[in-house]
Amino acid sequence: MKLKTRLKLSFFIMALLPLILCFAVTYALLCYQASGINHYYEIEGTTFESLSNPIEILTKVVDRLHADLEIKLAQNPDILLDAVYLKELEAALEIKSTDLVVRKNGEYVYLSEGIETEEARKILPDYGDLNSISDNALYYSGLKKCIVRQIDMKNENGDLYSVSLITYLSDIAPKLRRFYLESFSSIVVVLILISLVMTIWIYRATVIPLNKLKEATQNIAAGNLDFVIETAGNDEFGELCRDFEFMRQKLKETAKENIQADRESKELISNISHDLKTPITAIKGYVEGIRDGVAVTEEKRDKYLKTIYNKAIEMDRLIDELTLYSKIDTNKIPYSFNKLSVREFFEDCSDSLSVELESRGIDFYFENMLEQDVDFIADSEKLSRVINNIISNSIKYHADRKTKISLRLKDEGDFIRVELGDNGKGISKTDLPYIFDRMYRADTSRNSATGGSGIGLAIVKKIVEDHGGRIWAESKEGEGTTMCFVLRKYIGGVGHD
Repeated sequence: MKLKTRLKLSFFIMALLPLILCFAVTYALLCYQASGINHYYEIEGTTFESLSNPIEILTKVVDRLHADLEIKLAQNPDILLDAVYLKELEAALEIKSTDLVVRKNGEYVYLSEGIETEEARKILPDYGDLNSISDNALYYSGLKKCIVRQIDMKNENGDLYSVSLITYLSDIAPKLRRFYLESFSSIVVVLILISLVMTIWIYRATVIPLNKLKEATQNIAAGNLDFVIETAGNDEFGELCRDFEFMRQKLKETAKENIQADRESKELISNISHDLKTPITAIKGYVEGIRDGVAVTEEKRDKYLKTIYNKAIEMDRLIDELTLYSKIDTNKIPYSFNKLSVREFFEDCSDSLSVELESRGIDFYFENMLEQDVDFIADSEKLSRVINNIISNSIKYHADRKTKISLRLKDEGDFIRVELGDNGKGISKTDLPYIFDRMYRADTSRNSATGGSGIGLAIVKKIVEDHGGRIWAESKEGEGTTMCFVLRKYIGGVGHD
């Protein structure tokens, strides 16, 4: 559940549920209290209004007692002269918090033990008083709040009797106070329980995910990226945890890439250092030979100088390779794209390669299998580097036989396919998928015969892909390797993307 929805729901629950529960609890207590009062005082119809107005309850109690007594007296008026009956009546009235007073001709002939004569004189009406007729009840709010009902009657002998029932408010008030206290306490308990439930509900939805995120940030701060943030839920915190987990994975990948890049940089420095040391050692040796007079003939001196020159070119190529490699990661390799003729470009490459390779005793073959000349968009310098790097690898990993290198052009629809093959050692199936990776070397031995910085083919792949093409290798161990790449033709203004 979304946190926004959860908060809205909690608002309505906090606003409505307490009202509903408080009403239900109060109503239940009301029914219980009203039932108790009805049973205790033997009355009916006690309601919330009655409980909020104890005088109304007392009036019902007095009315009930008055009605019962009135019926009794109507049947036998002389019963008021029976002391035993009056005692029994007093005992019955005492349970209802009611005192009994009987007067004959104005004289007090019977008073309950709980009332004094002086007190009775203050609150009881005289015989025949308009307020004392049987349909009325008097409320006395003195020191002892009470309700008075009086029956005035006359017997056959002309004696005037007044029978008064005095019901006290003080006895029923504690019951009502207990009802109000129970209602208030129940409401407080309901509110506390609802608040507790809602707090736990919101706590589980917010604090627990926040603790997970806190633990995750502490792990990241400590450099630990191998933990997993478990998420269960589709709310905002669940989304945040998933985003945080995604960030952790990215940080872990970046950390691995940084470690790999650092390892590759160190390996590159080691490779370049090794490859630079070989020509520098050779240059030093030949220079010392010239200085020590070993090259005594002009022909020998020219050979030494030519060797020194070639080694210097090799060093320059290595430095240039290193410079270009540094630009691969930042995608800042400078290109100068132009529309070129396929036939002219590759024939020029073939001419320069044949001279160089044949001077080194390598057979070179060029075959243009295109039916007609086409144009393509390329940086001639960078594309020449691709061809030279591939051929340089072919020379490094030659077999123990006369080296042969071929360059073929084929037509593949909208593309030109370039194949550079050799009859070298070949590449194993396990190494073939990785030869274009940076710093990967199929020949792991470090020796002057092979050398190599391990970035030549990575540069080749980068340049070909930047030309909108792709490159791959086909090889058989002991037979040779063919490097293939395709370039898009320039057709009606469409060429390199």
